[in-house]
Amino acid sequence: MYDVIVIGAGIIGISSALKLQQEGKRVLVLDSKGVAAETSAGNAGAFAFADVIPLATPGIMRKAPKWLLDPLGPLSIRPAYAFKIIPWMLHFWRASWKDRYAAALKAQADLMELSKAALERQIQGVSGEHLIRREGQLQLYEGEAEFKAALPSWQIRKSHGVQFELLESPEAIANIQPGIDPRFTHAGFTPEWKNVVHPKTWTEHLADHFCRLGGAIQIAQVMTVKHRDHDVVVSTQEHSYEVGHVVLAAGAWSKSLAQQIGDSIPLDTERGYNTTLPAGAFDLKTHITFSNHGFVVTKAGDGVRVGGAVELGGLELPPNYQRSKVLLDKAAKFLPGLNTENGVQWMGFRPSMPDSLPVISYASQSTRIVYAFGHGHLGLTQSAGTAELVAELINEKAPSIPIEAYRAQRFK
Repeated sequence: MYDVIVIGAGIIGISSALKLQQEGKRVLVLDSKGVAAETSAGNAGAFAFADVIPLATPGIMRKAPKWLLDPLGPLSIRPAYAFKIIPWMLHFWRASWKDRYAAALKAQADLMELSKAALERQIQGVSGEHLIRREGQLQLYEGEAEFKAALPSWQIRKSHGVQFELLESPEAIANIQPGIDPRFTHAGFTPEWKNVVHPKTWTEHLADHFCRLGGAIQIAQVMTVKHRDHDVVVSTQEHSYEVGHVVLAAGAWSKSLAQQIGDSIPLDTERGYNTTLPAGAFDLKTHITFSNHGFVVTKAGDGVRVGGAVELGGLELPPNYQRSKVLLDKAAKFLPGLNTENGVQWMGFRPSMPDSLPVISYASQSTRIVYAFGHGHLGLTQSAGTAELVAELINEKAPSIPIEAYRAQRFK
């Protein structure tokens, strides 16, 4: 009955299912909770095509101890998870070496360029322009020294075609976004930056379009995936399906199924925290990034969402919502007019690979199984481009960009 089963109904899974459907495949999506029920509902809603620089940059391990010792800092490891994260951190350290970093930067930029063009195709294909905000992004710096330290990163962006304007006074910043504390004296403005009206609404819009054209989405927990010579058998607690191809796009929950299929992948989670404030909390004109504090302020529906930071803590430990509070308190200092009352806290699991690159490839033991996970905080950003690559792999076409850097087996 179905040609392809997509495991996962987040933004990567739904985008992949929709693209495969557009190419004539009969597609079933399986998810344990439903459409955008996890990370795809609570993210910042940004298409961050300017963020081409991987987290594992040369010299980052010299900064890491300072960050990691601050339990509420922009990058931290939960003590109860410290031993388990060691293998991931070793891969992260190796990825920061100059040789690996250069390759990762090129691969990230390639995927960003593809995804930027693919998004416009996706928006047009689902009549989704009314759900897109084209309002740019401000990346803010406290003082000239901090700004100058960031200039090499802007040169890297420039070399990869990112359009931006550098601002060197609070007055210039206020022309774009009034109400920012004058301690932020410099900024970079990326005018082509885009956001969705709300990440959950956007994913649901894609899913509705998929279903209207005959696609199926079922809430079911996938228990096993077994590949055979001529098909793949996917079993849930209630049903067993025999299909030609499977796409594993279950985000942070992909690791155990990949192991079952035969691939040990160093996938872990960046636990992200945010608080969504109601309408009227702040007159936000553009997406704001406080780079050196590890968080953003952005629109979410009619409200304002304050969130970010990275906590490495796996899937099982309870949330530490003190992290949300710290971010909100900082935002109140940086945006003096921000009303922080009646906010809703959230924590989600970003599926993270040590080199900041996703896994987009065949499984090692079968070309009938395609992996599409591990996008970290760039899942929404890279969703449309990933979907096009997934469809090319399923259809055995030459990929639009080199995909060696996204192979599941690259850490062996």
